[in-house]
Amino acid sequence: MYLKGLDETDRAIIRLLTQNARMSYVDIGEAVGLSRVAVKARIDALENKGIIEEYTTIINPQKIGSAISSYYEIEVEHTSYREVVEILNSDDRITQIYQVSGKNKLHVHAVTQDSEEMESLLSEVMYKLPGIISFSCNIILSRIKDIKGLRL
Repeated sequence: MYLKGLDETDRAIIRLLTQNARMSYVDIGEAVGLSRVAVKARIDALENKGIIEEYTTIINPQKIGSAISSYYEIEVEHTSYREVVEILNSDDRITQIYQVSGKNKLHVHAVTQDSEEMESLLSEVMYKLPGIISFSCNIILSRIKDIKGLRL
């Protein structure tokens, strides 16, 4: 199991919140056999320990007009790494940045309104990144499976 140190009740609560983060304490309590107050206390403890980081709404960009989701594999010279991360992190079109092992040191996701904005991102930001060794761009055509966070 991924989460050592959590009992089965905490795992059950996390599973329920992962399926529906808006589930009430009462409904969770009924599902796991605890009172509303006990569920709230457990969730508060999971949040305080940093196990539960946030609750969010996930928007599917493909359902909004002509939005384009893309990802980039970027290999950067070691001396430019921090600067590249700062540039990417400051751009609102960049939705995720991962440091990865292997040849490509950064895996970056972006969402743009349309192909014109994607071209702008490429020409004004991506192609101007310092210290690029290799760069590839892929457009996401459809989401087949997209799991957010850890599944128990």
